[in-house]
Amino acid sequence: MLRPFASAITLVALLAAGCATRDTQPATNAAEDSPVESETVVAAADSDTGAMVVQYEDATTPEAQRGRDLMQKTGIVDQLAEDVTATYKLPYDIPLIGAQCDEANDFWSPDDQAMILCYEDVDESLKIFGEAGDPDPEEAARRVVIASFFHELGHMLIDIYRLPATGREEDVADQLAASILLGPDDDGNVDSDYVQAAKDQAREYQIYAQQGEPDEEFFADVHTLDRARAYNFECWIYGSDPETNADIVEQGLLPQSRAERCQDEFDKLTNAWAELLDPHLK
Repeated sequence: MLRPFASAITLVALLAAGCATRDTQPATNAAEDSPVESETVVAAADSDTGAMVVQYEDATTPEAQRGRDLMQKTGIVDQLAEDVTATYKLPYDIPLIGAQCDEANDFWSPDDQAMILCYEDVDESLKIFGEAGDPDPEEAARRVVIASFFHELGHMLIDIYRLPATGREEDVADQLAASILLGPDDDGNVDSDYVQAAKDQAREYQIYAQQGEPDEEFFADVHTLDRARAYNFECWIYGSDPETNADIVEQGLLPQSRAERCQDEFDKLTNAWAELLDPHLK
């Protein structure tokens, strides 16, 4: 059972008291909008008339069919859509589309104002964790769907709310995913399934990184290299609770030199996202 995204709400309350996969379509730049359009968007963002609506498109290939079957069998996509609707003020209905993309990918489409989760991305996770000898590849793949969804949610929120994003948007979206996966709920409890989703995402990035040296074009890509993204997630997992997650350093998954900064790094990214999202939470 998934919980609503209470981590951001909890952090906002603390601040008030004085104390977010491999997508390829970045959000539009608010600076390119006309003043009239920007004012309209801001006004619309203050409304709460929309919902995230799930759609499953047809799957005709074996890869797409396996991915769609896991999405529908677990109900994970429907639950995530319900949680978004319950958590954020959505100015209009936003489609969450399970689709055959003919490639392993997920992305937020600013032109269509829709989030697309590709069946092939789920199938690739099934293959990766199966070949890695994971005891339950389906569960690992389900959790990666959660992590990927929250990454795309970062792009979506930056777009529909015209949020400022300093640095590369792909990195900022990873940070939102980490803040939701690893943050506490209203009662101060951390969802162990979400934490494992962050760990599985880091594992998948490490496996991608081990498949060979990246081509030169990857160094110019909007995404950080897979091995670095894996270390980022390990850092944020460790930083969210250094005592509980001490094994990350002990097992050599994260260098001690980086680990020393991770708690501060995680606190800063969660506080930043909490402030940005405060006006848009129900």
